Amino acid sequence: MDRPPLSLSQFVLKMHSRCDLACDHCYVYEHADTSWRGRPKVVSQEILAKAAERIADHARDHCLPEVHVVLHGGEPLLAGTARLRTAAEELYRALDGVSTLDLRIHTNGVLLNERFCELFRDLGIKVGVSLDGDRTSNDRHRRYADGRSSHAQVLKAVHLLSTPRYRHLFAGLLCTIDIENDPVAVYEALVALDPPRMDFLLPHATWDVPPPRPDGSTTPYADWLDVVHRRWEADGRPVPVRLFDSVRRTLRGESSLTESLGLAPADLVVIETDGTFEQADSLKTAYEDAPATGMDVFTHSLDEVLGHPGLLSRQQGIEGLAEECRACPVVTSCGGGLYAHRYRTGSGGSGFDNPSVFCADLMELIVNIRDREAIAPAAAPEPSLADLDLEELARGFGGAGTVERLAESQLDLDRHLLAAVHERGPRTDRYGIPAWELLVDLDTSLPAVVDAVVAHPYLRPWALRALDGRAPDTAGKGLAEIAAACALRARRGDRVTVPVREGLLRLPGLGTVSLPGDTELAEVEAGPDGFTVRAAGRCLEIGWDSGADGLVPNWRPVRLVELPGWTVALEDTDPMRDSHQWPVSDRLSGGEAKLWSEDLADAWSLIRRELPVYAPGVAAGLRAVTPLHAPDGSDVSAASREAFGAIGAARPVTPDLLALLIVHEFQHVKLGAVLDSHDLYDPDDGGRLFYAPWRDDPRPLEGLMQGTYAHIAVTDFWRVRRLNASGPAVRAAEAQFARWREQTAAAVDELAGSGVLTPLGERFVAGMGETVAGWSAEKVPQAALADARRAAEMHRAAWNASASSGQ
Repeated sequence: MDRPPLSLSQFVLKMHSRCDLACDHCYVYEHADTSWRGRPKVVSQEILAKAAERIADHARDHCLPEVHVVLHGGEPLLAGTARLRTAAEELYRALDGVSTLDLRIHTNGVLLNERFCELFRDLGIKVGVSLDGDRTSNDRHRRYADGRSSHAQVLKAVHLLSTPRYRHLFAGLLCTIDIENDPVAVYEALVALDPPRMDFLLPHATWDVPPPRPDGSTTPYADWLDVVHRRWEADGRPVPVRLFDSVRRTLRGESSLTESLGLAPADLVVIETDGTFEQADSLKTAYEDAPATGMDVFTHSLDEVLGHPGLLSRQQGIEGLAEECRACPVVTSCGGGLYAHRYRTGSGGSGFDNPSVFCADLMELIVNIRDREAIAPAAAPEPSLADLDLEELARGFGGAGTVERLAESQLDLDRHLLAAVHERGPRTDRYGIPAWELLVDLDTSLPAVVDAVVAHPYLRPWALRALDGRAPDTAGKGLAEIAAACALRARRGDRVTVPVREGLLRLPGLGTVSLPGDTELAEVEAGPDGFTVRAAGRCLEIGWDSGADGLVPNWRPVRLVELPGWTVALEDTDPMRDSHQWPVSDRLSGGEAKLWSEDLADAWSLIRRELPVYAPGVAAGLRAVTPLHAPDGSDVSAASREAFGAIGAARPVTPDLLALLIVHEFQHVKLGAVLDSHDLYDPDDGGRLFYAPWRDDPRPLEGLMQGTYAHIAVTDFWRVRRLNASGPAVRAAEAQFARWREQTAAAVDELAGSGVLTPLGERFVAGMGETVAGWSAEKVPQAALADARRAAEMHRAAWNASASSGQ
């Protein structure tokens, strides 16, 4: 289970408490809570300044790399440009030198015009817009108080945001579901506007005031969303949909992108126009004053708010859910649904200790997506490089969809390797045979669970060693370990007997349990509250919430670093992680893990901010970072062709360098996946070696291609750094950009002239060349350019001389 957060990082700042529309499904004005009536219409400058101070203090105390603030209402545009500017400037002033500010505004759009957009462009405020689809669907609820349609005004706002001048500000569209609307018409109307992303929200309801269910249907909302999901899949997922992406992420064991799904603890606070701190706005649908905390920006710190019982109750993960939810097979994805939707009054005072009023819908939606995506790889033809978007990959990039398809092809390969290990194993293997039978059973009923374990980066190194004779005696043991990890994720109560490796019980992707050195076998069993390990006459009870060292002796869980839009494992437990050419670190101490987590957060913030073209691919495909050991303190990093989804690195001296290592090594990961299924060069090239501009020794063709592909990201990193650095760092970045641009261009030419590329390889290298050529016109200081060219000429001359002498 996720651990409670030590901080709050998301803030909703109410700019205006009234609205210019009269939407009859609004949780602020049309549900149980009426506190808006007694609040100031517009937030004061004094409150804005104090709120910014409180947020900055909290960010400073907790070393937050990034803070997310949404300007909200009511309708925030009613506050006017002057007050909105004040809010942004106070936040930027307070957080300067403390944290990066991700500032957004959410609006109904009817007042949005160029004056507002120029303000947002000046202040870097991204804009989300509420729109329920086509005119008929939107006008069902989103009307003015006199009944007039708002649809035309909202479309005008969206079209304005879509113009080149403001497109970078467009955050996306938010649609509230009404099952009376045609799902296809709604979907088509939203996609036609080409938003950068969109989301579908269930209408707010509780057990006291349940949602409409026409004709007695038990899952009308899942049915409605299923139509949309099928169409979205058929269209090739043209736009990211937060709800669908969150289901897919949580099924893989990653974090949700929305508070309505997953087990992540609450880290959001609302600041009302009177300066009071409140919990999530959705609680207004439960009862009068449900979101209230009794605290305000003038009297209370955010640490005090974090300790409010209402927030604490939403930080317990699976332990904070109703008993029925804790036993549910999709609980890690559903997470009990939105907290407000669980509310029920009654003589028992059950409050929020219930499943969601949308429980049946959520179950149906999650199972449908799980099952549909589980069969998709088998039903589809083997993806070709063209299917994976040749242009995007070849140019050195790769968005979320492209990398997800790479991951699917790698998962298919890993499944075949797993089957091969079983088929080659002895039919009398007392551990491997029952483990395989359990895997087959789980793959039939819960394929997403098996996928999550099989996709673990360090499964393939074990499988290859078992198959190629390096470690043939580990076949049955490995199958039992994989089956045990699957059983724990499934939580059905299956018991698995697992051989112990020199006192270590390996549970791939989950962690390890240390046992006495002479222990030969352990029995693993999952329950609703945790799992049990029985071995050597001992019984260890390990709760799902035992996520930190020391909570349970002998248990070393894989630490997950939860970042905005990316969940990555800090993998320092798996014995198979020694797949990189550098030695791995031992288990990190709690302090070392904290430093890694902080550096990863800072590095990820930089990647999202300065290298956004790489961020979606990294989030979709990089599952694990393995700490390496560098005795001399050098910036060591590596990727392994055998471990898709993982990179290894020694923690560098700055988060900026960690960001560089991440994008650099993930290039190797992507290209390795391409080479696993496509011939880009003739493997029978006679063992020829080629010039590599960054090395003194010649390289085989694949080594040169891997280095060139990785250095596209390195060049891009320094290209962007020189534009964002200040002081002496600018000169250093200019020199690095000039150097790597020169070397990478020379390497592309070497590849193109190698004579061993296949037609597909020629296309791929041509794409790499286009990216590098596009940077050739970018100006750098003449001195930096001259130094780079002089160094390249000297290196080439020395290499030619060495080659001529036969050294």
